[in-house]
Amino acid sequence: MFQTDLLKGKRILITGGGTGLGYSMGQRYLELGAELVICGRRTEVLAEAKAKLEAETGGKVETHGCDIRDAAAIEQMLDAIWAVRAPDVLVNNAAGNFIARSEELSPRAVDAVLNIVLHGSAYATLGCGRRWLAQGHKATVLSIITTYAWTGSAYVVPSAMAKAGVLAMTRSLAVEWGGRGIRLNAIAPGPFPTPGAWERLVPRADMAETFGTKNPLGRVGNHRELADLASFLVSDGSGYINGEVVTIDGGEWLMGAGQFNFLNALTDEDWQALKPKKKS
Repeated sequence: MFQTDLLKGKRILITGGGTGLGYSMGQRYLELGAELVICGRRTEVLAEAKAKLEAETGGKVETHGCDIRDAAAIEQMLDAIWAVRAPDVLVNNAAGNFIARSEELSPRAVDAVLNIVLHGSAYATLGCGRRWLAQGHKATVLSIITTYAWTGSAYVVPSAMAKAGVLAMTRSLAVEWGGRGIRLNAIAPGPFPTPGAWERLVPRADMAETFGTKNPLGRVGNHRELADLASFLVSDGSGYINGEVVTIDGGEWLMGAGQFNFLNALTDEDWQALKPKKKS
């Protein structure tokens, strides 16, 4: 349903673009004619993603190793990106999450999530926005959040806090910057399986089916479905959508708030088994 040149001429930066949903969105953007820039901490992963994406799509991919928890590193990366050409779109996709009983969270554990999801998204958004506004460059920011940004969810409290902050940033800046040519929107996905994260967030095999199918459609999301939505929201055809969050979860949150509330079924023994083993 999308024209093959829908995103032709657009330069799109995706944080955490080497794997998972970031990779899938980047692949679709390239198919639709965009020029792609991806960043992440692991340069070897970025190099592999670049080679695969270019081979699959024939598009152009630029990579930057960057720890988005580091504001100075983001500024340095943005200077390098702007030296080639200003991006037209920023996708705040990089994330970190884990399950834990909240009374057992250390300050370091809380910061591990907040620094990536909230601070990293803020640093990237403000850094891009500052440059766009100075140039009078029209642009779009799309952030990947979650439905528990507004419902909350047990056992992933730092993630819920961080995603709620990104949603607040999206709505606030949509008003502040919208009249100056910068739109901000967000996507709130339900369960979309990705390697690693799925196993980390669903600790017992008997819970996997419940986690992925507790929605009216009775299935998990397909990456292409999210990538198509992400393509529409950064295209010129969505130019009157600003400050909105679009949910793509099969109706999950309507069936019961809190994506990880199902972890109530874990026993004390299960929680103990999840703790890192002490080195002898």
